[in-house]
Amino acid sequence: MREVARDAESKAEGGGRRTERIRIGNQTSISSDPMTPFDYAIGHRFDAFEWFPDRRPDGRGWSEGDLSPRARASIRNAAREHDIALSVHGAWDASLLSAAGNDTLLSQAEFAAEIGASTFVVHHSSADGLDQCVDGIGSLVGRLARHGIRIVVENTPQTSAGDVNELFRRLFSRGLPAGSVGMCFDIGHANLCPSTRNDYVGYLDQLAPDTPILHVHLHENWGDEDSHLTLFTGSAARDAAGVEALVDRLGRRHFSGCMILEQWPHPPGLLDLARDRLVRIIGATAAKFRAS
Repeated sequence: MREVARDAESKAEGGGRRTERIRIGNQTSISSDPMTPFDYAIGHRFDAFEWFPDRRPDGRGWSEGDLSPRARASIRNAAREHDIALSVHGAWDASLLSAAGNDTLLSQAEFAAEIGASTFVVHHSSADGLDQCVDGIGSLVGRLARHGIRIVVENTPQTSAGDVNELFRRLFSRGLPAGSVGMCFDIGHANLCPSTRNDYVGYLDQLAPDTPILHVHLHENWGDEDSHLTLFTGSAARDAAGVEALVDRLGRRHFSGCMILEQWPHPPGLLDLARDRLVRIIGATAAKFRAS
């Protein structure tokens, strides 16, 4: 967190340095073509971006097949030029436990490799059995490791902290390499989980110390539905104590990775406001750690 403090404070003061330990980015959306949010990330100096190929049955959204080899190379080059860490989010309804879902995720994993992404997000899915879920994740880890891509498993609204702890206990009991797989902590989903409704910090506190958090999804809701409100426009607009506690807990876990604002709001400038306020909180938290 000390390294985060120096970079975050410099960025907040306009020094132009980029956060290396914690990066903050935005994501594609079903309400937009995929390139517009990416271009926004470049133009507004975000240092992370997440691609979410998630075409819905009604035709909204996009799929990785919409982006040609030339477009993929352009994305890769732009990310390198502007120091943007890329991640890819597997389709929300693609299950590793079905043949069709597995084919979809493998296609999206290939897309991740071609654009130079370092992280691939899948949803926790143990409805058909935890061991089968572990098998599927282990297989995908093996396929992506040769591309230098790690897998992060995202908690869903139905996934308890205990479920996550058990998943990683079983994954690591199979000898998967350290750093090849970890958790994507989704604060909005934790806020909807029945055992921790409206208490995503409480969810985080229930995660075992050896459950590795490598990636974070940031969005708000009121505990009623997965509304993906921009950070600091929900309850944190009234009181940012929850976000401050989140950053504190992540700092104590020595978190380094990307924090992704999972929305494409109108106006998009809400993303800048959320990013800038989050950077200030990260800097203040790190300063507190240095003083202690």
